[in-house]
Order: sequence, then C-alpha cells, then structure tokens
Amino acid sequence: MSASAPTPHTAYLGLGSNLGDSLATIGQAIHHLDQLPHSRVLACSNAYRSVPWGVSDQPDFVNAVVALRTGLDPLRLLDHTQALEKSLGRVPTRHWGERVIDVDILLYGQHLIGTPELTIPHLWLGQRAFVLLPLLEIAPDAHIPGHGSARDLWQKLRHKTPHKPQKIGKIMW
Repeated sequence: MSASAPTPHTAYLGLGSNLGDSLATIGQAIHHLDQLPHSRVLACSNAYRSVPWGVSDQPDFVNAVVALRTGLDPLRLLDHTQALEKSLGRVPTRHWGERVIDVDILLYGQHLIGTPELTIPHLWLGQRAFVLLPLLEIAPDAHIPGHGSARDLWQKLRHKTPHKPQKIGKIMW
C-alpha cells in the first residue's frame, strides 16, 4: 500500500528583516521555502521598507509576503520556518525587536488555528500595514478567516497608519 500525497494548501507567509543585508536574507529565505518538502513558492511580493512596529528604537524593516503551495500541515510548516530562521542566523532578542529574519505564517488556506504554538490567521495580521500591503499585491482577493477581506482590513487601517510601507523593489531569490 502506498501513502497518498499530502493535500496541498496555499499558505501566505510574511518575511521581515532589519539587520544585515535584509533584501539578500529575505531572498535566501524565499529560496529555502521553495525547497521545502511538498512545497513551492507561487508568488512573492515586492519588498517594502517599513518603520518598526511595537518597538521603535531599531532600524527600519524590509518586509515581503510569499504565497507557498504546501502539503505540509501547519505545525510542520511552523517547524520548518523556525528551523529556517535559525539557519539564517536569527537569535532571540527582545519582543518585537530587531532580527536578521522573521518568517510568520499569516494564513493557511481558510483554516482557523488556535494552539499554544500557532495562531492562524496571524494574530496581528489586520493591524500591520507592512503585511497587508504586500499580501494584497499578490492576493488582491485574499480573505482573512474570521475577519473579512484583506482589502477591507487595509481600508480600515490605512487611515490609522501614519507611516505607510514604501515599496522598494523586487526580491531576488
């Protein structure tokens, strides 16, 4: 008896960096995501420069969002993203502090997940312009389970965002 192939889902992942060569590091992360088992990157947003969120006394961030078609279940995907962060040099710092790389699972299909390890949709997705803008770039009709359309969330947030993320170009991966 052969094992069946895993059921694929489209996950959206947010990537951010504000230490070192952020564009290159995000590019490396995307390349590694494309190499995950049963996975391939479908789309990648442009890179955006944004002011830090939560803790302001640190360098600006470079952010992007990727669409990843994956057969990995959400917790297994989390394991892989955390291993990827570590392999690219991420070390624990202060909460919302500076980092070489951050990879967050924003959405996993239309799943709602609430475990001690993982919350999907990402807890702060609807409050972060640096995630919503690149998400809308690659998924203009994205729906956030339990919250409505990403476009509607952006319309509510854009008037509250004094420093909108600035598109800075393509990411090579």
